[in-house]
Amino acid sequence: MKNESRHWSKEELKIYILLLCAKADSIESVEEIDMIKSKIDIETFDRLYNEFSCDDEDNCLDKIQMAIAKHEYSIKEIKGLRQEIHDVFLTDNKFNLKERNLDRLLDSMLY
Repeated sequence: MKNESRHWSKEELKIYILLLCAKADSIESVEEIDMIKSKIDIETFDRLYNEFSCDDEDNCLDKIQMAIAKHEYSIKEIKGLRQEIHDVFLTDNKFNLKERNLDRLLDSMLY
């Protein structure tokens, strides 16, 4: 496992989480990726996307869990992140079983 996640800012962690959410149903749609790109500069997006693309789901979840542990989140920040996660999930107007399972898993990591 690479150590980049140990140095992620909250914003970078959010983008990495949103990328995982976009791929939860095994299909990263153009709309989902465009929504995520709109939240951060393209250079940072590209760096995180390249890292994300090299990771399997278990590795992604391990990195996310380690990075979450390094930051302290207020309830307001968690609610905002949860809303952005749901926005990505609902980009295609569906909330399938894989997305619901990932949502529950991320919820347990954040709270």
